[in-house]
Amino acid sequence: MRDFKWSDTEKKIARAAYDTALQKELTAIMAKFKELAVAVNSPGDMWDIEHYLQNARKDIDAKYVYRYSRLLALLSQLVLENLIKREDLQKLAQDKLEIIDSLLEKHRNYLSEDDE
Repeated sequence: MRDFKWSDTEKKIARAAYDTALQKELTAIMAKFKELAVAVNSPGDMWDIEHYLQNARKDIDAKYVYRYSRLLALLSQLVLENLIKREDLQKLAQDKLEIIDSLLEKHRNYLSEDDE
């Protein structure tokens, strides 16, 4: 992706969206962890929880990389996953919104092709 200039306002908007999505995912992981922990009946169950947490951490660490060069793709992914709303990004510059919208459209087209 192109190198975009990010204003201070845009940086705050992007960071807030990023933080919101990350917090939602971490909250979901914690809820699942608690659910699994309550159901532990054997040492094997305990290791299953460890495996779940290791995978969740890898997924979070791979996904949530705050680099401006990847940020528009990440923001569009977060919208697709309903972790943030497109409206949360409304105050970004038009060129950035066009990239996000283009990525969203490509993904939606890809998904609709899979349904056929």
